[in-house]
Amino acid sequence: MAAVTRGSFSALRVLLTQQYRRRSFRPQNLRLSRTEPVPSRWATSLQTSCSRTLHTAMARHRPVVQFKLSDIGEGIMEVTVKEWYVKEGDRVSQFDSICEVQSDKASVTITSRYDGVIRRLYYDADATALVGKPLVDIETESASELSQEDVVETPAMAHEEHTHQEIKGHKTQATPAVRRLAMENNIKLSEVVGTGKDGRILKEDILNFLAKQTGAILPPAPLFQEIQTPGPAPVAAPPLSAPAGVRPPPATPRPVFTGKDVTEPLKGFHKAMVKTMTAALKIPHFGYGDEVDLSRLVLLRSELKPVAERRGVKLSYLPFFIKAASLSLLHFPILNSTLDEGCQNITFKASHNIGVAMDTSQGLLVPSVKSVQLLSVFQVAQELTRLQALGAAGQLGTAELSGGTFTLSNIGSIGGTYAKPVILPPEVAIGALGKIQVLPRFGPDGQVKAAHIMKVSWSADHRLIDGATMCRFSNLWREYLENPASMVLDLK
Repeated sequence: MAAVTRGSFSALRVLLTQQYRRRSFRPQNLRLSRTEPVPSRWATSLQTSCSRTLHTAMARHRPVVQFKLSDIGEGIMEVTVKEWYVKEGDRVSQFDSICEVQSDKASVTITSRYDGVIRRLYYDADATALVGKPLVDIETESASELSQEDVVETPAMAHEEHTHQEIKGHKTQATPAVRRLAMENNIKLSEVVGTGKDGRILKEDILNFLAKQTGAILPPAPLFQEIQTPGPAPVAAPPLSAPAGVRPPPATPRPVFTGKDVTEPLKGFHKAMVKTMTAALKIPHFGYGDEVDLSRLVLLRSELKPVAERRGVKLSYLPFFIKAASLSLLHFPILNSTLDEGCQNITFKASHNIGVAMDTSQGLLVPSVKSVQLLSVFQVAQELTRLQALGAAGQLGTAELSGGTFTLSNIGSIGGTYAKPVILPPEVAIGALGKIQVLPRFGPDGQVKAAHIMKVSWSADHRLIDGATMCRFSNLWREYLENPASMVLDLK
C-alpha cells in the first residue's frame, strides 16, 4: 500500500511537470515508473485523482493581470470612479465597459483589454483612482494577449505575445485588441499618433483617426459602446388643451428645501473650472464689442437648411460663425497662438481647433472642432452634431475637450445680448455671441428696415493682442457673415 502511494505521488509530479512544459495532458498516456505491477483499481483511481488535481491546479494558476488605469493625457494624475459596470465574478470580453471615471477635464469610459473574469475591484464608487495604479484584477482565459508589465501571477504561461512591433525603425506600442481594430479598418499603426503612456496607441486614437479619414460620424459597431441618436418617437395625438404645433415646456425638477446647510467637496468639472478660472485671472483681458447684421445669412441658411436635413444634419448658424472665424484666423494667426508660462515664447498653432462652450448636465464644457481650416461648413455642422450628442449623454472625452486654440461661446442660445467672456488658458482670445434680434436699422437707401442683429463680445490677452488687431479681426469676421457669398472665395 505504501509503495502504491509513493508511486502515485511520483507519477503526479511527472505529470504536472509535463503539463506545465507542454500545456497538454492526456490521462491515457500515463505510465508508472515503478517496475512492480499496480492493481488496476489503483491505476484507475490514480488516473482520476491526477486528472482532478491537474484540472484544479490549471484553474488555480490561470494568469491574473492587474488592469491599470492608463494615462489619459493632459497631465491628469487622478480621477473619480463615477460608476462600476461590473462586479467581482463577472465575465468580460475585450472592449466591454468596466467603469466610468471622471477627471477635472472629462468623463471617460474604461474598457477591458482582455477576455476573462473580474477577480477584484480596487476602488469603490466615488473613490479617487490614481493613474498608473491597478484598477481591477482580471483572470484571463489566454496568456497570449498579456503584456509583461500587467501580469500578477503567471505560472506555466506560454511565451507572451509582444505588444509592440517594429515599423520603419521604431516601435509602435499597442495592445492586441487595438491592433485587431486597426487591422479590421485597414489602418496602419505607423500613421496613428498614440496618446497613451510612452506613445502607446489606444482604442480612442484609432477611432479618432478613422473619424478624421472618413469625415463623418463612425457607424455603430457591435464591439463598441457608442452613442446612438434615438429615432423619432411615434407621433401621438396632441392634448386637447395644447394647440397644435406648440411644444410643451421641458420638465423642471421641483426644488427641495431641506433647511440645512450642505457642504460638498469640489469634484470633476467644477474643480476644473476653479483651476482654469484661477489661472485666467492672471491674464490681462482686453474687451471689444460689435454688432453684426445677419440678414443675408438668415436667408442663406433658410435655403441650405432643408438640404442639410436630407443629409441627416441640423444646420444652425454656429457652423457659419466657426468657419468665418477660421478664415479670419488665417489673416491674424496671432489670435490662434499660445504664450508660455514664462512669457518668453509665442507658439503659432497650425490647426484651428475652435472650442464651443456647451451647457450640459455636468456643467460648462468646451469641446473643440478640430482642424476647422480643412473642413467645409457642412462638415463643421456634422462634427457639432456629434459633439452635442456626446455632451447630452455625458460622454465627452479628453480627445474632444483638449487641444483647443480659439473659443466661441454661443451664450445667445440661452439668452442675453452682451457678455464679458473669460479667456481659457493657454488660448489668447475668445468670443461671446449674443442672441439674434430683429431690430430696425437704416438701409442703403436711407429707409428704415427690419434687420437680424447679433451682438458679439471679444476678449483678448492684452499681453499679445492690441486693440487694433482685435478690431481688424472682428471686422473681417463680420464681413464674412454679413456677406456670406464672400466666404466662397476663400473656402478650400
